[in-house]
Amino acid sequence: MSDDFQPQSEFLRVLIERGFVHQCSDFAGLDALAKAGGLTAYIGFDCTAPSLHVGSLVQIMLLRWLQKTGGRPIALMGGGTTRVGDPSGKDESRKLISLETIEANKQGIKRIFSKFLDFGEDAPSSCACAAIMQDNSEWLGALNYIDFLREIGRHFSVNRMLAMDSVKMRLERDQELSFLEFNYMCLQAYDFVELHKRQSCVLQMGGSDQWGNIITGLDLGRRLGTGQLYALTSPLLTTASGAKMGKTAQGAVWLDAGMLPVFDYWQYWRNCEDRDVGRFLKLFTELPLEDIARLEALGGAEINEAKKVLATEATAMVHGRAAASSASEAARQTFEEGALAEDLPFVEIPRGDIEAGLGALAAFVRAGLVASTGEARRQVKGGGLRINDQTLTDERAMIGAGDLNEGSVKLSLGKKRHVLLRAV
Repeated sequence: MSDDFQPQSEFLRVLIERGFVHQCSDFAGLDALAKAGGLTAYIGFDCTAPSLHVGSLVQIMLLRWLQKTGGRPIALMGGGTTRVGDPSGKDESRKLISLETIEANKQGIKRIFSKFLDFGEDAPSSCACAAIMQDNSEWLGALNYIDFLREIGRHFSVNRMLAMDSVKMRLERDQELSFLEFNYMCLQAYDFVELHKRQSCVLQMGGSDQWGNIITGLDLGRRLGTGQLYALTSPLLTTASGAKMGKTAQGAVWLDAGMLPVFDYWQYWRNCEDRDVGRFLKLFTELPLEDIARLEALGGAEINEAKKVLATEATAMVHGRAAASSASEAARQTFEEGALAEDLPFVEIPRGDIEAGLGALAAFVRAGLVASTGEARRQVKGGGLRINDQTLTDERAMIGAGDLNEGSVKLSLGKKRHVLLRAV
C-alpha cells in the first residue's frame, strides 16, 4: 500500500486507521468494490479446539468490521480442512482429530461467533448483510479424489507450492511435512472458489501467514474463470516485548468463559504492556479513535486507567457489558480495597478437607496457581504466595477452618493472580 493511497470505502478506511491491514492483492480494486456495497468476504477457522482464543480475535474483528461497514461476512468452519491440518506456521504435523471431536469443537466455535456477528436469524430476509456460517465439509467431504485431481489438481504447480513459506520452512528445518498437509493449500484454494460459486464471495482475509494459501486461491479462481478475486491479510500480532498473542505462561487465553474465567480474561488485558495499550484499543475495542488517542497519551501511573478501559471494553466484546463490569469491580475490590470479591475464580473444596487441615502448598496446587509443591516452595522462598492477603513464610503451614472468610480462603500468587478456595 503506497503512502498516498486514500481509501474511499468505509471498510478499508476503518481497517487501515485501526491497524488491521498488512497486505492486499489490489487495494484500489477492493476499495471500489467495498464502496459500491455488498462486499462478501470470508475467513476460515479450523476446528482444532472447543473454543477460539485471543490469537483469533483480529480475524474475528475483521469480519465484524466488514459487517458494520455494510459488507457480508462468512465465517467458514473447517470441518473438512481440520481433518488435514494446516502446516502454516507449524514446526510439526498436527495430530489428527476424530470426526466427533471436530464436530464438538465446531459447536463451541459457533457460540463464540454469535457474540460478534449478526446472522440475521430473527429476520433473515430483510438483512442483506446477515453473516453466514458454512462448513467446508459440505463440499470437501463429497469430493471424488480422482475427479479432484483431474479438474482441480492440474492447476497447481508443485514448484510454486514448494516455494510457499509454510512448506519451505518445514523443509529447510528438515522437519517432516506429510503428503496430507501438503494438500492443505489446494483445499483452501478450492474453498475460495466454492464460496465464490455459492455466495458470490470475492475476498478472503486472514493472518499474514496465510498469504501464500490465499493467493493460491486467487490463482485457482483465475484459471477456473471466477473473475477477479481479492486477498487481504492482517499482521501477525505479538506484544511489545515479542510474546505471541493469546498465550501466557498459564496457557491459552480462551474466549469461552467455561475455559477461562471472565475475571482472568479481564486481567489478561489489564496486565498488557504500556506500549501495547493504544494498539490493542484500536484492534480489540470499538472505541472512537479520538478517545483512544486520549487514552494512549496518558503517561506514568495514569496509563493504568487506560488499561482498565481496554480490559473492560475488550471483555464486554466477548462476555457482555454486565460480565465485564462485574470483573472490573471484582478487580477494584481485590486490588484497591483488599476485599474478598465473589467474582474471583474459585475452586470448590470439601469443607471437611479444610476443617481437618489442608497443607498450604497442596492448596495452591489444587487452586491451579502453581503446577507442583516444588514450585510452591520456590514461590514461598521468594515471598510470592499469600493466604488471605498475608504472605506465606512457612511451607509447612496448614489451612484450617479459622482461615475461612465468608466460606472461602483467598489464595494469591504475586499481585495479580487470585483464586478462592470455596468450602462446600
